[in-house]
This record gives sequence, C-alpha cells and structure tokens, in this order.
Amino acid sequence: MVNYPFPTPTETNKMSDNNKRSPMPSSPPEESSSDDRKSNSSSISRKVIFKAADMKEDMQTEAVNIAIAAFENSSVEKDVAEEIKKAFDKNHGPTWHCIVGKNFGSYVTHETNHFVYFYLDSRAVLLFKSG
Repeated sequence: MVNYPFPTPTETNKMSDNNKRSPMPSSPPEESSSDDRKSNSSSISRKVIFKAADMKEDMQTEAVNIAIAAFENSSVEKDVAEEIKKAFDKNHGPTWHCIVGKNFGSYVTHETNHFVYFYLDSRAVLLFKSG
C-alpha cells in the first residue's frame, strides 16, 4: 500500500501497488483548474468534473452514465450511491463502495485501476473497489 497526497493523473498512472490510499478534498469545486477533465453526458447538459481517477476511461464513462441514471431515478443520495455500487458489483465483480454527497471527507484504500472521484453538477461521487 502506498500513502500519498492527492494525486495528479500523471502521478496516478506511475503508481503500481495493488492498493492505494486516496485522500479526498471535502468541498465542491469552485472553478475547475486546467488539470480537471470535463465532459458532458445525457440529453440534459450535465457538468462533470473528474477530480481524481485511477480507472480506465471506459469505466469512468460507465460510472458517470450510471450516476446520471441514478440521479434521474432518485434525489436521495443514499439511494443514488446504492444504485451505483450495485451496478458496479454486478458489472465488475464485488466489492465496490460508493459515497455520494455535497460535503464529505474521505481517505480510502482501493485496488489499482478501480477508483474514481468526480462531481456531477454539484454532487460528488466517490467510487472505488476494495476487499
């Protein structure tokens, strides 16, 4: 396991341990920096800002699409997190963990290539595999 400060995409790609620890900033983004990757999905324009990722881009896209669908089904953050977690358990095997909200802190250990942290509009989504 490697203990490291908030990773940049370049630093994330250089790490090769099976488990990593990732501290997360707890406040929503004011403005995105040039390092943040942005994308829009769905017929309704959604602002997506990736804050940190150690995950293949196709899985990141899947996570965003599942999150968009989950928010369309429910406005309750716990229910959204449950839907995302269950979808990733089904599609990529257990054990995934998901946290959704506007204000939280976290420090997690995750498997290599199985971590993403992004904002969908004003809500943060932290998704990772561990265990």
